[in-house]
Amino acid sequence: MLRSIYIFAALAVSGAATTTSVWAEAPQLKTPSPAIYLSDNLGEPQDLGWCIDTLGRGYAENLQAHSCKPQGGDVQFAYSPETNLISSVPYAGKCMSLRAAPTPTAFSLEDCDLTQDAQKFVYTSTNGQISPAADVNKCVAVGEEIRQAGPFSSRDLDLVDCNDVAQERSAWTIRDE
Repeated sequence: MLRSIYIFAALAVSGAATTTSVWAEAPQLKTPSPAIYLSDNLGEPQDLGWCIDTLGRGYAENLQAHSCKPQGGDVQFAYSPETNLISSVPYAGKCMSLRAAPTPTAFSLEDCDLTQDAQKFVYTSTNGQISPAADVNKCVAVGEEIRQAGPFSSRDLDLVDCNDVAQERSAWTIRDE
């Protein structure tokens, strides 16, 4: 009996040591750089991944998560670790901003302003989380529900407690090359 316990324990330890990936499936990203996208494909039907996006077609004040479009456009955002701003690529001078109240969405696209704490975000490369600089216990995460958005899909872009959200909904990859 004791030998069986040791064998079981050895198998359990070796199994834990061989786990290399947290992600169920990485997206097949086709969006041109720069892009900020969810590290896990998380059910995106075309395996394109989830990018930060303006709600609707073209410029919009509200932000969501959307299928990373192969042609880029309004799903292209860049992060600057020097300023902590997340800026829109197609809409120069516009940055992601945390709303005081999430109505209708938690994040908006506003004129970039280095003096606004609501526009400053911290990216932690070890776990992929993006947090407001003023509250690193909160994280940017995608919502659970997937909606049809023309030929693509969308989800809410939420601000959640980092300890209460699954990592696959809150771990982002920043591609800037």
